[in-house]
Amino acid sequence: MDRRSPLLITGVRTLDVRFPTSRSLDGSDAMNPDPDYSAPYVILTTNDQQLTGHGFAFTIGPGTEVVVAAIEALAPHVVGGDALTWFADMGTFARRLLGISQFRWLGPEKGVMHMAIGAVLNAVWDLFAKTRGIPVWQLLAEMSPQELVALVDFRYIVDAVSPSAALEMLESEVGKRKDRVAELKRVGLPAYTTSAGWLGYDDEKVVRRTREAMADGYTHIKLKVGRDLEEDIRRCRLVRDEIGPERSLMVDANQVWSVPDAIEWMSHLAQFRPVWIEEPTSPDDILGHAAIAKAVAPIRVASGEHIQNRVMFKQFLAAGAISFCQIDACRVASINEVVAILLLAKRYGVPVCPHAGGVGLCELVVHLAAFDAIAVGGEQPDRVVEFVDHLHEHFVEPSVVQQARYQLPMRPGYAEIKAESLERYYFPNGPVWRDVADARG
Repeated sequence: MDRRSPLLITGVRTLDVRFPTSRSLDGSDAMNPDPDYSAPYVILTTNDQQLTGHGFAFTIGPGTEVVVAAIEALAPHVVGGDALTWFADMGTFARRLLGISQFRWLGPEKGVMHMAIGAVLNAVWDLFAKTRGIPVWQLLAEMSPQELVALVDFRYIVDAVSPSAALEMLESEVGKRKDRVAELKRVGLPAYTTSAGWLGYDDEKVVRRTREAMADGYTHIKLKVGRDLEEDIRRCRLVRDEIGPERSLMVDANQVWSVPDAIEWMSHLAQFRPVWIEEPTSPDDILGHAAIAKAVAPIRVASGEHIQNRVMFKQFLAAGAISFCQIDACRVASINEVVAILLLAKRYGVPVCPHAGGVGLCELVVHLAAFDAIAVGGEQPDRVVEFVDHLHEHFVEPSVVQQARYQLPMRPGYAEIKAESLERYYFPNGPVWRDVADARG
């Protein structure tokens, strides 16, 4: 198709895709003991039959259909649009979707509708990169500072970072981009693993996976905690004894504690020298995180996978409530809002360590982490990107981690689940779920 002709969105296809990870307890933590990693999935079809845009949010089983319904509610605002016009001003397009008054009433800019808008925008960004024939990280890394600033809605964050300040920060990194791209292609992005430490795993599996992680070159390993203090002490000792004094241990409570409980609990786990405690309390409690951060130092606090928008990130960062900023590719409104959060993290000098504990999140966040390393945050010695070693086989371009370093994706686009996996894991009528129903029946 002549790229000067309109690229019209002809349809929005949605799917409820679920993977039965609860059977092996992959992904299990103190708040979510038996998740089925899931993707409310959207495919944008166009008048060019060779081009489709794929996007998704992340859920853990029941409730996925609610996000799917929210995506479907957005279809009338997308079908018939000219994607090439959107690509020319992605900031305006994203603000238009986020500004639909009836949908804002359901948020605003948080919750199910925000995640649904994020899924649609992920699909648009996927389509954008495909029209250029390059991966999303490269598309972003080749944008000018002015183009990147235009992506961001500064309305609620201008008191922390203004467009002019953002422009200055981005311009200061332009001369380093080429060398950083070459370096990332050569050595990749440093990763940490959560695959050894799911809460539902027995000791044998934790030890085996910890040893496998070390053999694969990992120096940072994360362990889920928060269900039982004595068990946590025992499991932390088990892992610390395996990894020795030089490697880094992180712990993650997945929001289960009150503020006093978090402080008390971490006083017992401090002996194992964790680098951070992740999500120690409610992801909306900025003051609580700040109090915990002060009380548990020098252990630092990490959060972000459930922080719902750039406004909340602004407050967490300004309050000194987090020392590691964990962006999530599917919680906020896609890349536009992620760019805003990256700028805020740079403004406050906080390293960005993306969350990737879910289906497809590794495939998405590698683009975001690479862009941050190239064009925004630059070299950050504390940057590590989460990796979980399951479900990658379902992606057209699965994440590749070698010697504990993410390799840059090279396929045009963002992340896309294989057609055969969409068909097999479609809920509730895909063959995998029919087999599960038969086994239960």
